Amino acid sequence: MVGTDAPAGTAERLLEALDPEQRDVALALQGPVRVLAGAGTGKTRALTHRIAYGVATGVYNPTEVLAVTFTTRAAGEMRTRLRSLGAGGVQARTFHSAALRQARYFWPRVYGGELPQLTESKLSMLAMAARRNRVDVDQATLRDLASEVEWSKVSNVRPDDYARVSTARGRSVNGQDPATVARVFAAYEEVKRDQGRMDMEDVLLCAAALLAEDERVAAEVRRQYRWFVVDEFQDVSPIQATLLDLWLGGRSDLCVVGDPAQTIYSFAGASADYLRDFPKRYPGTASMELVRNYRSTPQVVETANQLLAGTSSAGVRLMSQQEAGAEVAYAEYPDEVAEAEAVAADILALRNQGLPMREVAVLFRINAQSEAFEEALAARGVPYVVRGAARFFDRPEVRKAVTLLRGNARGGVGSGDGVVADVKAVLAGMEWTETAPTGRGSVRDRWESLQAIVTQAEEFAAAQEGAELGAFVDDLDRRASEQHAPVAEGVTLATLHAAKGLEWDAVYLCGMHEGTMPIVYAEGPAAVEEERRLLYVGMTRARKQLSVSWALARTPGGRGLRKPTRFLTGLRPEVRSDRAAEARPERARKKRGVAHCRVCNAPLSTTPERKVGRCEDCPATYDEALFERLREWRVARAGEEKVPAYVVFTDLTLQAIAEVKPADLQALLRISGIGKTKIDKYGDAVLEVIAEHDTR
Repeated sequence: MVGTDAPAGTAERLLEALDPEQRDVALALQGPVRVLAGAGTGKTRALTHRIAYGVATGVYNPTEVLAVTFTTRAAGEMRTRLRSLGAGGVQARTFHSAALRQARYFWPRVYGGELPQLTESKLSMLAMAARRNRVDVDQATLRDLASEVEWSKVSNVRPDDYARVSTARGRSVNGQDPATVARVFAAYEEVKRDQGRMDMEDVLLCAAALLAEDERVAAEVRRQYRWFVVDEFQDVSPIQATLLDLWLGGRSDLCVVGDPAQTIYSFAGASADYLRDFPKRYPGTASMELVRNYRSTPQVVETANQLLAGTSSAGVRLMSQQEAGAEVAYAEYPDEVAEAEAVAADILALRNQGLPMREVAVLFRINAQSEAFEEALAARGVPYVVRGAARFFDRPEVRKAVTLLRGNARGGVGSGDGVVADVKAVLAGMEWTETAPTGRGSVRDRWESLQAIVTQAEEFAAAQEGAELGAFVDDLDRRASEQHAPVAEGVTLATLHAAKGLEWDAVYLCGMHEGTMPIVYAEGPAAVEEERRLLYVGMTRARKQLSVSWALARTPGGRGLRKPTRFLTGLRPEVRSDRAAEARPERARKKRGVAHCRVCNAPLSTTPERKVGRCEDCPATYDEALFERLREWRVARAGEEKVPAYVVFTDLTLQAIAEVKPADLQALLRISGIGKTKIDKYGDAVLEVIAEHDTR
């Protein structure tokens, strides 16, 4: 039966577990192979069975196979499946993991000494580089600079070439001209060398340099690996493509799998051209397609197909293999608070109907959109998990918890009430509680990590009757080695980018209005089409229920001028905003799509101007002095609570406060991004800051 992995066995049994298209992939063991695999079509199943079939038939020596993917989670899942299929000796790694392993092994032999220390963050070194160039930057700009440095390095763009190349490709860092970014980039490389460090992009560059510059290294790696498989090939960057070519050394025993319709990382240097043009680079390529979608209902699949139909983003046309389900729901709300409240109420109803909260996700375009949903879910006692933290088993609280659990298991300490009770007793010593904390930030993150371990213990106990703590710790150790993290019991809140590769029974796509989807700074047809593909990725995460919503205004009482995203045209029924548009005077309709300054009404010509809604030379419409006073208060409060400043309030929320100048808690509550929890915690202090400012 397609849908569950077959146990390790004969080669014939491996093939019996596949559908006709997957079977064709598994049988194509030699030569260049390209598989265009649509969302939910079982590409990981096809890949792992192909490798296992090659091992079972003796075509592959498992130690000579390298399977490469892009995330530790995907690599861990691949290793788990390969082991269950009798191919546990196959290496399944991320590009970075494989490159780092090779660089650490060969660097001392070629250059002498140890490989430079790998840094987890560029920010401190970028800050030093900015100071050397007398460039004043805040944390947000540092993060933008870090992203630009990453793009440059994976795209093989050197500091000396950055200004020219970035201008040609439409790259920019808000508030900084290309020449300044280039100087900071060059200084960053100097700071890094002075400190004897390297970043994640250097890992790929170092591995590529070792292979390109030392033929002995290249020969040894090519003797080690003969067969290569690359998953998510639409996400390959130029430096990764170069490294792959060096591994191959002119050979063509390569199988790549990808979906052009899920290309959503072009901004980070990925290029689907490597997947599209694969047959040109490798003559004699066997090209195949996986089109049977086992994940989603026909209603979800048809909506996703229609979203891409007739566009440059169209990939394979999916065919659902599931039974019919509910129609895709579309909803328009007067403001973001109403949207969050309605979604949270709907999710609560699903929980009352028995749906586990881990099977529900709320997806949005940017992280800043999560706050209203966090407030609404917390008010109803619905647990949630904000996705995007560090790798699960790398978190300090998780390492400590596993160490304590291991110590109790070895010491024979137990309650006698089973593994779940033992785990809860140990974690209670780390201040874990049955009830989630009301706040956000590091306290909430820590609780979510420990709660995920409790949930995993409950699943482990249900699967293995009479299981003991020692066996559970062994299972955690196995998961840690494979980076196979447990999932906490809660609604997932995530951006569309973070949701890629995941799936849930019920998915809510929220904030799907123009300006956010596509995002306001997506300029040009290519950038807009990438936003369409991002929405497609979000839609295809849903198994049974898909809901799409948007808000006409940001805050309660605001003017409802927003429009649902253009991508939904032809998919959704007519709504209030459509009728409002039809009622506009013809003159107003002609101006539609041209952004104007809210101060002088002149057309806005640049992305930064459109983002703030006014000309660069026009005065801000909020009280800037009050905004700065609020920022000072926020920094002090964040320091007291030992959390990042944005956890207290985002800049956009502070700007809204400075514009409205609420005189009481009710007026403050009407501002988007501020819920009851924020009011209880910060309301009086904020009003005091406003009052002090107004009396000056």
